[in-house]
Amino acid sequence: MGKRNKSSSSSEENESPLKKLREEAGLSQQELASSIGVGVTTVSRWERGVSEAMLTVPQMKALCKLLGKSIEELPDEFGTKKRSSEGE
Repeated sequence: MGKRNKSSSSSEENESPLKKLREEAGLSQQELASSIGVGVTTVSRWERGVSEAMLTVPQMKALCKLLGKSIEELPDEFGTKKRSSEGE
């Protein structure tokens, strides 16, 4: 129960919200990284859900401006959705 046919939407479900927003803004990982003062590896790790984003206020303002989003419109998590949803 609760399983869906994942053939058409599995890639969307597992896509990083940050990656989606970055691509919608027409930015590469390198462009985003240099604009907010982090390394490209850091952006990659955020998008893969390997590490959590810890941004300063100036970095967050720059991110919002780059993506054309308010802070309220940004996702709570930048990485891909975790598959382990047992017990929920």
